[in-house]
Amino acid sequence: MKTLKNDNNINTRVGKRKKRGKAKRVFWSILAVLLLGIGGFAYYEYHTVKNGADLAYKSGGISSAENGSKNSVISSSKPIAILLMGTDTGALGRTYKGRTDSIMVAVLNPKTEKTTLVSFERDQQVNLPDYPDKSPSKLNAAYAYGNAKELAKVLKKYYNIPINAYVLINMGDLKTIVNKVGGIDIAPVLSFSYEGYTFTKGKTTHMNGAKALAYSRMRYDDPQGDYGRQKRQRQVLSALLKKAESATTLLNSSFISSLSKQVQTDLTFADLTSLAKNYLAATKNLKTDYTHGTGYMQNGVSYQKISVSERQRISNLIRKALGIKTKKVSTDSSDTSTSSSTSSSSSSSAGNTPGSNASGSTTAPGSDTNTGSNYNSNYGSNSNSTYNSGYGTQDSSQNMYGQNTGTGY
Repeated sequence: MKTLKNDNNINTRVGKRKKRGKAKRVFWSILAVLLLGIGGFAYYEYHTVKNGADLAYKSGGISSAENGSKNSVISSSKPIAILLMGTDTGALGRTYKGRTDSIMVAVLNPKTEKTTLVSFERDQQVNLPDYPDKSPSKLNAAYAYGNAKELAKVLKKYYNIPINAYVLINMGDLKTIVNKVGGIDIAPVLSFSYEGYTFTKGKTTHMNGAKALAYSRMRYDDPQGDYGRQKRQRQVLSALLKKAESATTLLNSSFISSLSKQVQTDLTFADLTSLAKNYLAATKNLKTDYTHGTGYMQNGVSYQKISVSERQRISNLIRKALGIKTKKVSTDSSDTSTSSSTSSSSSSSAGNTPGSNASGSTTAPGSDTNTGSNYNSNYGSNSNSTYNSGYGTQDSSQNMYGQNTGTGY
């Protein structure tokens, strides 16, 4: 009987082991299916994102900058300077050309966890390093003639700042990008109506893509003209950065797919993943600024004169954000806005000639007394914080803003 009992026990234990073994096989089979499913989805997402990034990639010909090449900067998580350009000439896939209506430089510093975003006056008169026959020209023509490489050279020439990478955005279809992140929240800096939308100063509004585009586009009803539009464009991009600051959004396949149709960049998929991993914290603390100029007419064309002291201020701001030593910008009159086509281009007539040596004249547009020292005396202590406090919250900086623009518009 004992033997039979033991046999029964053995049979029972064997049965239980078989059941447990079957259960384990079922469990691992289910787990394998889940893992394969998730893996397949991840594989799909990975390749969708990578394909989108690959479609947006195009080398801009930007060589190694003073603070290092793009690859060395990103791989070591050093501060990076990215040239941001906005064009409104139609689908980028058709042209990739045209003048850049928005020109900004974004410095992302992962160590200080700060981003500095500076707008450059598109109508600044410049001499193009590689296109002397097209000079003088406007800053926004540099890309049309020589792509991102030429614009980076011009910014180096006039502001002594290094550029590591570029991003070209189709501002005309900004609404698609905004919609992909679920809209953005903005407190308008002034009240106006445009393209069927009404905006109320200081009232935080959730905007979809079409409304955000209308908000950033309006120019002629803004008392600050193009400066005002730049301010609103920075506000939209800032809100977009804040909304897309998570790696989940930045590397979302739908988001990247939409971006690939509206963006051209020399940032590779590997670069983007590194930026998402190591630089996103920097977007939480955003500081904005812009170049101050004075408008004038030359040969029937309107330009903006940026004084030497203003160029130096912007140069110092960006170089400090990059963690590199400041350098003096060129004060040579040929590096401001002179040309052979100007009726009085010699420094002897600097008293009233646009483009003469800005450091020597008190009446020349854009001279230190008009824009530079007036603003610098404020900027040295708290002008930037004053501007930022007015940006999107209150209007405390508008008087100074208007005073600096003067007769620009």
